[in-house]
Amino acid sequence: MKYFVTGVNGQLGHDLMNELHKRGYEAVGSDITPAYAGADDGSAVATMPYESLDITDAAAVTEVITRIRPDAVIHCAAWTAVDAAEDAENVEKVKLINAQGTQNIADAVKKIDAVLTYISTDYVFDGKGEKPWDPDCRDFSPLNVYGESKLMGEEAVRNTLSRYFIVRIAWVFGLSGNNFIKTMIKVGKTHDEVRVVKDQIGTPTYTPDLSRLLVDMNETEKFGHYHATNEGGFISWYDFCCEIYRQYGLSTKVTPVTTEEYGLSKAARPFNSRLDKSKLTENGFKPLPDWKDALSRYLSEAGL
Repeated sequence: MKYFVTGVNGQLGHDLMNELHKRGYEAVGSDITPAYAGADDGSAVATMPYESLDITDAAAVTEVITRIRPDAVIHCAAWTAVDAAEDAENVEKVKLINAQGTQNIADAVKKIDAVLTYISTDYVFDGKGEKPWDPDCRDFSPLNVYGESKLMGEEAVRNTLSRYFIVRIAWVFGLSGNNFIKTMIKVGKTHDEVRVVKDQIGTPTYTPDLSRLLVDMNETEKFGHYHATNEGGFISWYDFCCEIYRQYGLSTKVTPVTTEEYGLSKAARPFNSRLDKSKLTENGFKPLPDWKDALSRYLSEAGL
């Protein structure tokens, strides 16, 4: 089975290529840079086949995917800078990448009758209430440009293909690139106190764990919509930060604040990012480990 992975310079794409290599699969990675430009950590991804690809160029997408002819495409490439997406000069670019780029991928996948896995987000929902979102819920109402563009990407997949996985994730952290953990450790080392929001609730997702699940999924034909975060219950960003400092050994004071009190974000954030993951076990997939365990492994593996 041959895989084609977009966005390999990012956190998930990087770890996904390494997971595919570990399992002995043939895999080609792609991103917009002329050559692989992700984490230079000595892992397999840096030496695996790579194609420079602008997913907004429909002709280029078709040429590359039809030439490589993968059995499965895992589409990780996306605009993920949530606040920057709100800037007027970026709105159309965000939609071009996340919506039209995904449509281009879906069209090319259809031509070769492959399977597409699209990585989506809790941001497609409005974040109201306290009930976990069901993966098959269609009560979409994104609060920001990023969420709207990712929903448009979902619709492109649903309207074009029948063999697909749409996997929504939240609070992502991985070995390649920046994330909440790296940021909070950096700030915690230089400040006596940090303010972290207490009223946004969800669960973190560690990309090596997610990568294992995505490959597991692609070894089946149990297509559809899924939610995937680490286990361990629902927490706030404040809770997450406290555990980061506890495991890392920082004594920095963590002060809980409301989103309104924090007041630094351009984009509206969902308060309820609880994702119902029961469909995973119902379909025979192994859940991701506890998020505290994932954090411990990340701190060790990242060498922070």
